[in-house]
Amino acid sequence: MARVELRNVKKVFPGNVVAVKRADLVVEDKEFVVLVGPSGCGKSTTLRMVAGLEEVTEGEIYIDSKRVNDVPPKDRDIAMVFQNYALYPHMTVYKNMAFGLILRKYPKKEILERVKRAAEILGIQDLLDRKPKALSGGQRQRVAVGRAIVRQPKVFLFDEPLSNLDAKLRVQMRAEISKLHTRLQSTMIYVTHDQVEAMTMGDRIVVMLDGEIQQVAEPLTLYNRPVNKFVAGFIGSPPMNFLTVSIQSENGALRVRDDTRIVDLAVAQDHYAALQPYVGKRVVFGIRPEDIRENTSQTTVPGRSVTAKVEVVEPMGSEIYLHLDMAGSSFTARIKSEQEPDVNKPYVLDVLMDHAHYFDLASEQAIV
Repeated sequence: MARVELRNVKKVFPGNVVAVKRADLVVEDKEFVVLVGPSGCGKSTTLRMVAGLEEVTEGEIYIDSKRVNDVPPKDRDIAMVFQNYALYPHMTVYKNMAFGLILRKYPKKEILERVKRAAEILGIQDLLDRKPKALSGGQRQRVAVGRAIVRQPKVFLFDEPLSNLDAKLRVQMRAEISKLHTRLQSTMIYVTHDQVEAMTMGDRIVVMLDGEIQQVAEPLTLYNRPVNKFVAGFIGSPPMNFLTVSIQSENGALRVRDDTRIVDLAVAQDHYAALQPYVGKRVVFGIRPEDIRENTSQTTVPGRSVTAKVEVVEPMGSEIYLHLDMAGSSFTARIKSEQEPDVNKPYVLDVLMDHAHYFDLASEQAIV
């Protein structure tokens, strides 16, 4: 059973640079887990510790219930796919894929069978006699993945493998790797800074910031129930809008108001209980761009509508991104409209308050 477990893992580089702070994580057998976060958050360092390419400063790592802190990378039964492909330029595709098995002195017949099977899975069986310089970026990436597949490891580790590909090819390779996971039924840990990759590929996502795990959850759970402001702003494209507001009570009803009173919205009743302790206090109000809708009549509805100035219009085909100035703060709305709003003019929008998020101003932890 290829279960990977990190127990209280910490990594400190020379100069007392803390890259990973007390990471606790369990990746179950056959699970596809994605580590995501901004540059420098510790995700690649975490992956490299699992691979054995970085020593663990504190804590323990287990693969298949075996403690591997002192086990060299070649004996951990893992295969790693890197961002830069790391192919041997003087070798053919076949030899690149077979090289690891040759070093381990596998029989020639078995090597041939494994390479052919992996090549068929990846659709590169016609490229086996070529050298890397004769391949496109996507083909090179397939060869790098194929080299990992022939090993038949317990765990696959991917370190930003699609970063060097163009946008269209990235989408294609995302689908290919997801299909590969379904076919191989292997444990996979995948590192990326791209939250779209994380959302579309992972069974579960690990969101990291400054060396700490912020939240581990399924993609839709992260999207709908982020534990803090960072996760809420990182997951989702375009990112969630934030505005500092106060919670006010009027005749038993709760309202969200900013300092200018330009924003004056009615709190959804489902949020009353959680927000009651914050009445008269300031909180961070969050709303996703897709939860701000066009007001077709352009008539303000008290408690539901806001008026904002349109600064930039981005037609995306089936929808329009509006970049707005709302109460002196930048907001983004994602609307469906057949007509583009005029720039530098006021525009009325409706806010779906039952989809709103609220965060503690000091701790930035989610209230609801």
